[in-house]
Parts: sequence; C-alpha cells; structure tokens
Amino acid sequence: MEYLLWGLIFFSGAAVGSFLNVCICRLPSGESLAYPPSHCQACGNRLRPIDLVPLLSFVLLRGSCRYCGRRIAWQYPVVEMITGFLFVAAVAKYGITLAALRVILLFSLLVPAAAIDLRYKIIPDRLNLAGLILGVPLIFETKGVFWAGAAGFLAGGGLLLLIAVVSRGGMGGGDIKLAAVLGLLLGWKYLLAALFLAFVAGSIVGLTMIALKLARMKEPIPFGPYLALGAVVAALTGDRVVNWYIGFWGV
Repeated sequence: MEYLLWGLIFFSGAAVGSFLNVCICRLPSGESLAYPPSHCQACGNRLRPIDLVPLLSFVLLRGSCRYCGRRIAWQYPVVEMITGFLFVAAVAKYGITLAALRVILLFSLLVPAAAIDLRYKIIPDRLNLAGLILGVPLIFETKGVFWAGAAGFLAGGGLLLLIAVVSRGGMGGGDIKLAAVLGLLLGWKYLLAALFLAFVAGSIVGLTMIALKLARMKEPIPFGPYLALGAVVAALTGDRVVNWYIGFWGV
C-alpha cells in the first residue's frame, strides 16, 4: 500500500510535469496554454490521450511521433521525471500537509522558470503571477507561516532589486519577481539560504565558464536555474542549511 501511495505521488508529479512542458514551450511566446490542444510540433497532428501519458507514452512510442516519426525532444520525459521525483521529495520531507503543498507549488514554479530562463533568458510574468496568486492562500496556515512568507516576499524582491539598482541592470526583472515569490513560499529564513546557495552556484559556474572561454566577463548568464537550485536545496534540507547559514552570519 505504501509503494502504491508513493507511485501515485510520483505519477501525479509526472502529470504536472507534462503540463509544465506546455508552459515551457508556450509561455515565452505568449501563447495560450489551453488552445490549440497538444500537437506534434513537426507535423501539427493533434495528439491523442494515449500519446500524452507521462513517461509511458515516450517509451511506447520509442521517442518518436506516431504520425511523422520525428524524434520527440528529451525535454518532455526529463521534465516529467524531475517533477515526479520533486513531488515525492516534498511529501517525504513534509508529509501530507499544507507545507508539502506549498513546496509542491514552489517546485512546479521552479521547473519551468529554470528551463525557460536557460533557453530564452527570460522568466515570464505569467509564471510569477501564477505563483503569487496560488501561493498567497497557502501562507495563511498559521500566523508564523504568514509573517515568514510576507517577510520573505519583501526580502526576496527587495534584495534582488537592490542588486539590480547597484549593478545597473545586473539582475533581470524576472529574477526579482521570482525571488519575491520564492520568499513568499519559503519564508524569509529559507529564502536567505536559497539565495546564498544560488549566488555560490552561479559564481562557481560563471567563473568556470569564463575560465574555459565559454562565456565573456560581461555576458549575461541566466540566474533563474541557480535560484531554482538554491530553493530546492533549501526546501529539502530543512533547518540544517538554514541554521548553518544564520550561524555563519550571526543573524
């Protein structure tokens, strides 16, 4: 019975991941998420329900469109699998609680935000707005959660806005809005840990790319993936990273 429950949680995450793939493909161009229905990007044929079963359809179709035979991008099963595992990790950490639901919403926001920013160097406003609208009701769990979320929202947006002003454009508007939503869902303590991890990871990767001449010094690097990485680690590692971080700075 326990294995069935975890399988159901994973499949639910994979199903959400299937929708997130639609977001990744359509949000950057401002397309509707509902119309036209799912179709092959190559031949335009509408996909049947059997073609849309998360992960399983990709395996049964051997990674190709049943109508034109064109290869299906690996993005689709990878996003579904990652989202499924993130759902399992959230429930394993927080149980079946409102906190888990808040973290699941967070992960469902981070996956498309990271993918879109990595590919297009933008984080769509519609994505951040959806996270804000869906996230606000979830912080009314307790007074402590509410005030931590409210403080996190102001801190996340405020800190990155300050960086953008000081660096004269070194931080994008999408990153600022995403950090505010992360603060809302994580609370201010976990947000600080997430930002710390994001800046460390971003610095390491950025300096490595410059050293290998894969990027120039002033070339903009998408920060969304690092925000996503920091937020996932902060959400799942609990107070260990947070306490270390707070102790390090003496907060």
